[in-house]
Amino acid sequence: MAMPPSLRFLILLLLAGTGGATAAAFELEEATIDSIHRAFAAGELTSRGLVELYLRRIASLDPSLHAVIELDPDGALASADRADAAARSGSSALPQLHGIPVLLKDNIAAAGTLNATAGSIAMVGSRPARDAGVVERLRNAGAVLLGTASLSEWCNFRGPGIPAGWSPRGGQGKNPYVPSATPCSSSSGSAIAAAANMAAITIGTETDGSIMCPSSYNSVVGIKPTVGLTSRAGVIIISPRMDTVGPITRTVSDAVHVLEAIVGYDARDAEATHKASQYIPEGGYRQFLNIDGLRGKRLGILRKDFFRFPSGSVQEMVFSEHFNIMSKMGAILEDNLEIPSMNVINDAVQSGERALMLAEFKLSLNSYLSELATSPVRSLSDIINFNNKHPIEERLAEFGQDYLIQSQATNGIGPTEERAIARLNKLCKRGLEKVMQDNLLDAIVAPGASAHSLLAIGGYPAITVPAGYASNGVPFAICFGGLKGSEPKLIEIAFSFEQATKVRKSPSLQHSII
Repeated sequence: MAMPPSLRFLILLLLAGTGGATAAAFELEEATIDSIHRAFAAGELTSRGLVELYLRRIASLDPSLHAVIELDPDGALASADRADAAARSGSSALPQLHGIPVLLKDNIAAAGTLNATAGSIAMVGSRPARDAGVVERLRNAGAVLLGTASLSEWCNFRGPGIPAGWSPRGGQGKNPYVPSATPCSSSSGSAIAAAANMAAITIGTETDGSIMCPSSYNSVVGIKPTVGLTSRAGVIIISPRMDTVGPITRTVSDAVHVLEAIVGYDARDAEATHKASQYIPEGGYRQFLNIDGLRGKRLGILRKDFFRFPSGSVQEMVFSEHFNIMSKMGAILEDNLEIPSMNVINDAVQSGERALMLAEFKLSLNSYLSELATSPVRSLSDIINFNNKHPIEERLAEFGQDYLIQSQATNGIGPTEERAIARLNKLCKRGLEKVMQDNLLDAIVAPGASAHSLLAIGGYPAITVPAGYASNGVPFAICFGGLKGSEPKLIEIAFSFEQATKVRKSPSLQHSII
């Protein structure tokens, strides 16, 4: 069993003192996959020592940040020991994430002791029959599972008005830069943990903004892959049309390492992963980590509806500087572009998409629950009833469960939902696809997660990269988005931009250390 919260931090604090001198000398803050692997190779660090360092940091910071829901120290240390033994054996073919600790968003199932609960108390005690597809790939790539990251309960799909980053299991996640600021959207814990150096890498999921937004507000890199590039099997999702699993890390390079490890066909998510597998480049994604990747790229700046900053604001000045840098790096900027009928797209998202998502959520959740080896609940109806019986823990009087109730009232994908799908498909062709094709663009550019719905409705990919810090210290990002399968171009653009600007800085965390 994963340890109960009441014992977790006491045990971790005791465990933290067992690390060797070599591990203690390693610079954990802003560590990358490459720097970790160099330390492994030089004998300066072991995977066990690294796991202990991260456990110690989590024990120190998480009581204030609430980025982590569950930890499995025994399992993580055992996995780290196996990684160290493989390294000692002299194997020349260690996997690409060898010995790298990872936190999974709490809607991603892993076989073993960890619960995957989407932040809900109703799901405690549920056990999957096997790893989620992406977890299986992470393990095969050598990653070490530390535990689960907090999130907005039910991926922000329980009801309106619930604070971003809150769940009954995880409490209220805190932005590590400005605690009073939002951590934003449902992959908040993954982004907080990555920003605060509580894990080497983290995994998030996105339906409509849930990787892009927390990455932006927590000054980390998020890749929202083309829908189907990564399997959703064994993941609690909202919409099979829009949900995708992706990395949240401190650097573009780390995110690309993780993306390369988790993409691919999965028979348990066959239709989507088969269709998207055509986009996976031979030789993987790391080959596109090109420092000169902006050269010759045509970038469309979506001024109208997206770049809305007061004259003279930090954001206005910073983005102007970034555009100048991109031009000097050889990018061709097509400025003042707009998406036709963006107001119609926003209306569709608020009406047609919402109704469609309600129907999709019930189908997806009931399917997930039916596949669990054991679970105290087996349907959305069971979860609603559980919440009604536990109103205090679930803060039912304050937050309700309107979306869950509305979803339960749906009856699958019928004519109304099919019309909504057809309308959204038309908006995609007449919106983003038309703008990109008419202007021969490689990518569109928008601030932060402002284009999340535009990119969500078509299952399009995006990469968010730290862009700056507002006058109040809250981070903001730049987003590069494109058509399905355009990850290679987006990686070249994002990596080149990151290396030219090097905006990200660690949070001070003085308010968090105990």
